[in-house]
Amino acid sequence: MALEAEVQKSLQKLEGINFLAEAERWGLKLLGAVLILLLGIWLAKRLSKGLDRAFERANMEATLRGFLRNIAYAAMLVIVVVAALQSLGVPTTSVMAVLGAAGLAIGLALKDSLSNIASGVMLIMQRPFHVGDMVQAAGIEGTIEQVRVFQTRMRTVDNRSVIIPNSLITTAPIINFTANTKRRVDIKVGVGYEDDLRVARETLLELADEHPKLLKEPKPEVLVLNLSESSVDLELRAWVPTEDLVRVRSDLTQGIRDRIIAKGLNIPYPQRDLHVYHHDDDGRPLADLLARSVADDGDLPPKA
Repeated sequence: MALEAEVQKSLQKLEGINFLAEAERWGLKLLGAVLILLLGIWLAKRLSKGLDRAFERANMEATLRGFLRNIAYAAMLVIVVVAALQSLGVPTTSVMAVLGAAGLAIGLALKDSLSNIASGVMLIMQRPFHVGDMVQAAGIEGTIEQVRVFQTRMRTVDNRSVIIPNSLITTAPIINFTANTKRRVDIKVGVGYEDDLRVARETLLELADEHPKLLKEPKPEVLVLNLSESSVDLELRAWVPTEDLVRVRSDLTQGIRDRIIAKGLNIPYPQRDLHVYHHDDDGRPLADLLARSVADDGDLPPKA
């Protein structure tokens, strides 16, 4: 009997519901949510494109511009979805709580990726190097080909492609070899102690003046660096356009070798005299024992 009573009550409640009116009301809500969603997506696209044009007018790096545009577009989509759900009557506080918890979980799971993103933004904004620069980053030397939000692509001098996470680059020293238009080439050369240092210095300066790629200002100079064990060490210092550094260093090194020899100067190398002594068990030199074994007693010097 109690079950029948409950069924009757439920039927009475259903009879009191105007399904047509409810369908119309929910249909209007659903239609409004869809309109909000479509209009919001269209507006988000327009705003993100306008933001991109504003960044472009501000001469912002293309990679950072695209990254910020995508972040702004994603944030606007979240706002649009929340507004659409609110129009359907879904409590937005619960939705925001769920999104916050999901964002925290995603952030903890992707902390390394987020670190690379932050490093990529720093690289793009601070610009320690540009595409085409020859750098040493994270202990690797190469030419920068592309700077992305997560990674940086480099090409080594032997044409290998290297992809480095941005977080490794920002936590290590960065050496930019091509940041300046000129660099100094330093070449060390040793001459003998018996050689005339004046002639050696004039020879190096003469060679530097003859090279067409070397800059006249600042002027080349030759310094005496060390008095080494086997040589007097000189160093030729000259300035050269950055793009010609490797070739000029090679030319000067070869020219110095040839010119030093032509001038009758010496390029000494370390020498060592090695004396080897073999001793018997009783401490006597082995050579003495061998000499006594093949010589007559009259040929040997008297014992002390």
